Amino acid sequence: MKKPNKFPQQKQSQPGNESKMVPEPEVIRKSYKGSDKLKGKVALITGGDSGIGRSVAVHFAREGADVAIVYLKETKDAKDTKKMVEQEGKACLLIKADLKLNANCVSSVEKCLKKFGKLNILVNNAAMQFPEDDIENITKKQLETTFQTNIYPYFYMVKAALPHFTKGDVIINTGSVTSYRGSDHLVDYSSTKGAITSFTRSLSAQLAKKNIRVNGVAPGPIWTPLIPSTFDDISDFGQDTPMGRAGQPSEVGPAYVFLASEDSSYITGQFIHVNGGEVVGG
Repeated sequence: MKKPNKFPQQKQSQPGNESKMVPEPEVIRKSYKGSDKLKGKVALITGGDSGIGRSVAVHFAREGADVAIVYLKETKDAKDTKKMVEQEGKACLLIKADLKLNANCVSSVEKCLKKFGKLNILVNNAAMQFPEDDIENITKKQLETTFQTNIYPYFYMVKAALPHFTKGDVIINTGSVTSYRGSDHLVDYSSTKGAITSFTRSLSAQLAKKNIRVNGVAPGPIWTPLIPSTFDDISDFGQDTPMGRAGQPSEVGPAYVFLASEDSSYITGQFIHVNGGEVVGG
């Protein structure tokens, strides 16, 4: 797939629908060959219906894992992702839930366990953003929604999943380049991503003695439904990176495969920066 430098103007409402994006994101490269890196594993992915979450689900399936995905309300996208996973010969469980509520996080894990009998990989990925150039315009409601969506469920999901984890299981958290360089128009979103960075590092230290690894991926500008559903002008999206373009989900998914597999067995508390060449700390 040719990686576009510019995107046509388009607008959706959050959380956005992948099938309506022009061009549609590349989920997985046609040339990507699985090698059973996750054979026999079960993964639960939040925000797995589209964007990076969809790409992770399909990559995991191609590597041999069964997948459960949690989504908020985009049922068509979720069903499309399920078909993609099943085309890889693996099972996919769809769970519609608002993860701002702890009870829904608990029930999501329970549904996964009921379907597959185990859980080996937890990917905390669901997020929302509300661009605002002036902090004075960030309302109390927006602030609460951003934190309750982007960081609270990470705690809830981990607490629900941990009792069912065994040695060698993994947690992967989706962070952001904004955690490291900030963002003048995403102050509250960037703050939650900074919290995710600290959460990942702290939890990894706590769980290392149990041989449960905790890592993260910090994407830069990636072409997902979050972009046309939150930004008014997307024509130059991603062009300010050293590589001069936005990334595709297909370019992010393999990082999650690496962190979920034994290839990263001596890595915990770290982030992979898939950001088009931005040099950031941590």
